Amino acid sequence: MDSLSHDPEIHERALRLLATREHSREELRAKLARGGSVESDAIEAVLDALVREGSQSDQRFAEAWVRSRIERGHGPLRIRNDLLARGIETGLAERALEAADCDWEAQLRRVHARKFGDTPPADERDLARRARFLAYRGFASGDIYRLLR
Repeated sequence: MDSLSHDPEIHERALRLLATREHSREELRAKLARGGSVESDAIEAVLDALVREGSQSDQRFAEAWVRSRIERGHGPLRIRNDLLARGIETGLAERALEAADCDWEAQLRRVHARKFGDTPPADERDLARRARFLAYRGFASGDIYRLLR
């Protein structure tokens, strides 16, 4: 590692963060910039080095994020929005969702059954409450409508 190309202290902080879980480049940038004492050029040099050495990968982050959010019962819309909010480009987010090869309809049914059991909505108010919950979880309104009707 060439110490002239980037700050070894920042590099070490970044590696400690990456040791706990995958981080997107944007997340690392934000965490390393906290406190405001580090120049953005120094952070960018470290981020470039981490990508070169394979320690940081937005693709690996996106794939891990998708898997973990599917396990938590989230739908594709919320997962995609979460990825975009973490600095993952749209195409990469889409590819990570496709690579997960999730049956979103089955996921929707599982999430609904886990929260509400197998009883149908009692009335319009209950139906609306269930729909709001499932929409918040990130499922498409058309899919929610088909499930609840």
